[in-house]
Amino acid sequence: MIYQKQTEILVNSGLHETRVALLEDNILQEIYIERRSHVGIVGNIYKGKVSRVLPGMDAAFIDIGLEKNAFLHIKNIVQAERNEKNASQECKPKIADYIRQGQSLLVQVIKDPLGNKGARLSTDISIPSRYVVFLPNSSDIGISTRIENEDTRQFLKMRIEQFSNGLLGGYIVRTAIEGTDAWALHSDIQYLHKIWHQIQQVSKEIPSGKLVYRGLPLHLRALRDLVDESVVCIRADKREIVGEMSRFIDDFFPENSGLVTYYDAERPIFDLYGVEDEIEKALKRKVLLKSGGYLIIDQTEAMTTIDVNTGKFVGAGSHAETIFKTNLEASKVIARQLRLRNLGGIVIVDFIDMDNQAHQETVVASLVEAMDNTHSRYTIESLSSIGLLQMTRKRTRESLEHILCEACPVCKGSGYVKTIETVANEVIREIIREAAQFKPSRMMLICSHEVNDYLSDDEPDLLADLEENLNIPIHLKTDYYYSREHYDIALY
Repeated sequence: MIYQKQTEILVNSGLHETRVALLEDNILQEIYIERRSHVGIVGNIYKGKVSRVLPGMDAAFIDIGLEKNAFLHIKNIVQAERNEKNASQECKPKIADYIRQGQSLLVQVIKDPLGNKGARLSTDISIPSRYVVFLPNSSDIGISTRIENEDTRQFLKMRIEQFSNGLLGGYIVRTAIEGTDAWALHSDIQYLHKIWHQIQQVSKEIPSGKLVYRGLPLHLRALRDLVDESVVCIRADKREIVGEMSRFIDDFFPENSGLVTYYDAERPIFDLYGVEDEIEKALKRKVLLKSGGYLIIDQTEAMTTIDVNTGKFVGAGSHAETIFKTNLEASKVIARQLRLRNLGGIVIVDFIDMDNQAHQETVVASLVEAMDNTHSRYTIESLSSIGLLQMTRKRTRESLEHILCEACPVCKGSGYVKTIETVANEVIREIIREAAQFKPSRMMLICSHEVNDYLSDDEPDLLADLEENLNIPIHLKTDYYYSREHYDIALY
């Protein structure tokens, strides 16, 4: 009989904060936090009205119902972007060729208002789901270059063409599809087209200057991204949230109808299964093992280091057996801590030295098995002669420590982040590398708004020279949730 884990999702709604906890067999595995102070309008779609066209700047101000008019540059008008690629220098598109004062148009926010500046807009709408980004104004299919196997890439493209038969629009397949049944693409495509149909209907019915579509809040993103066949219950402590989640499931995942229940007990919902205590523990360096041993976890800019210690554990057998049992227990706990704390990048684990080759292989196999159950991309190297193991893990969001903590006000953290110029040059190098390997006819760079602005506004010649050298067009697209150093390259 194959064991099937049982997953439960808890949703806690505070005055200015929403938290989602994912538990497997009553043990906290993941925590998500969204605060009102950090909820922007990036990704929202509005029915805007052109209030003023600025020919000298090749831009326009758009009224989307906010205090300040939003800003739309010609490079963010999808038709103009396409035409510019085929135009000579003398025939470059002009803003007046595409929009006029008083015109209504559908726009998406790509940059929040800042200071005296209004929001930045684009007409190139994109709607993400778990496995696919839907591009209603495109007809292309792109696959993330992080999916490296060519057979897999061709298979996914074939599936997209099959599942989208008769449905207009383009797609970018996200890396998250790896390790998942490709049929999951079908439900994602159907879901995205339902969303797009709703957007089209609402935009016809409302006046200009109104919100058409708001990006999903955390509790609905959790349904979209976390619910699978293992989820047996979803509990929320606010009736309004329960209603929204229930309607969302009925509309898009009716096979899961009835999963959401209202938690109305006096005891706070996160006190169930000790969730609050587990969050506090996840912010500490020291992690206790049941055997009496412990881990020391340290995050740096370069890597995460994990030191395994026997502590008070002496065991009933030989010294070698005590070390083996401590390392074996640690291997399972390490996988959970990486997932719970959302630690990524390079991870160095300093296991206690083991002379027995069979013990070494068993510990590494145990870590691999535990990491497989976390559904994250990772690599694990062989255990070195001095007990060091190097691994990598892909991080999908900020670490728990970075969300909940800040640098010490005394030492100021003494950490560094890459400059935008550094990241842009890394991107350029990666584009050159991918172009040489895959020989695409064109490419799309999906990156943070900072890198996009740098390549579009600050150093436009950098991208122009690259296109000339590679002899292929390169399109830029902002992903509203990417950090400065996060990017993807789609090939066509």
